[in-house]
Amino acid sequence: MGTTVSSVSTAFGSRVSIEQVEEGSDLAPRFDASGLLTVVTTDAESGDVMMVGVMNAEALARTIATREAHYWSRSRQCLWRKGATSGLVQHVLEMRIDDDQDAIWLRVHTAGTGANCHVGYRSCFYRRVDLTAEEGIPSSSAALLFCETHKIFDPAVVYGDAPNPTRL
Repeated sequence: MGTTVSSVSTAFGSRVSIEQVEEGSDLAPRFDASGLLTVVTTDAESGDVMMVGVMNAEALARTIATREAHYWSRSRQCLWRKGATSGLVQHVLEMRIDDDQDAIWLRVHTAGTGANCHVGYRSCFYRRVDLTAEEGIPSSSAALLFCETHKIFDPAVVYGDAPNPTRL
């Protein structure tokens, strides 16, 4: 795991045929027009979805090389290693790619408290949409109900008190 950032290669296999992409053993990811792949990250033990993000080629290469999750931040327009600020590093136990190689699934163990969300909850999916309301209720009136009852850490302590306008 002594791979340095500068030595990480972002070259992946070429996409030659449908058979090669869907049935072969070459990693030949299909990045979208923005150069990104969708990433679903789950807790390796519980299977719970922790977060959904994106990777560019460099983030994918660094994740493979270091076995620590790296993502592309669309709001900040930069590469980030999950946990670089918070210490909540996601250690990748398994990485899967879907059939046409345009989406990644990471199974991770998160260091520290096990929290994954910058808001302080265990998962970024800490609320659910109330589907018990009467049919015909406009989606704009849908209520959010909390699935997680408490935060695992205080974001102001971990990240500071500065507001993040890119989150709006």
